[in-house]
Amino acid sequence: MPVIAKNNQINHNFKILEEFEAGLALTGAEVKSIKTKHISLKGAFISVKNGQAYIKKLHIPIYAKASKQSTQNYNTDSDRRLLLTKKEITYLSNKTDEKGLTIIPISVYTTRRLIKVKIALVKGKKKFDKREDIKTRDINRDILRKLKSF
Repeated sequence: MPVIAKNNQINHNFKILEEFEAGLALTGAEVKSIKTKHISLKGAFISVKNGQAYIKKLHIPIYAKASKQSTQNYNTDSDRRLLLTKKEITYLSNKTDEKGLTIIPISVYTTRRLIKVKIALVKGKKKFDKREDIKTRDINRDILRKLKSF
């Protein structure tokens, strides 16, 4: 399961409540572009409309060796459908209606020849939560340093 792209800011800005695995509905040129590690998760989020889940602002550039005909009307930031079960979609839809909860992609990876996205139901952190996390991380680092010196 090699990870192709990862959202590094997620642990700093959000508290992860639940994680899910979803497939992506892509074209052939998009798959090749992703497998060459040309993908960006920065600013991407998931929305649920009409019983379908879509990933928005997922940037997949044009595959360099693709034909001009297939790339003529290609939009690098278009909405892409996520492959989830109906039960998962309704659950996520109900959860996002609650105040402060959203769905964000954590990472993109391959399993065999399929491209999967790990998504999470998250809640945004306030400034004092971020400071508290930094403080506990520093304390744990100091404890480990002192234990190593013995």
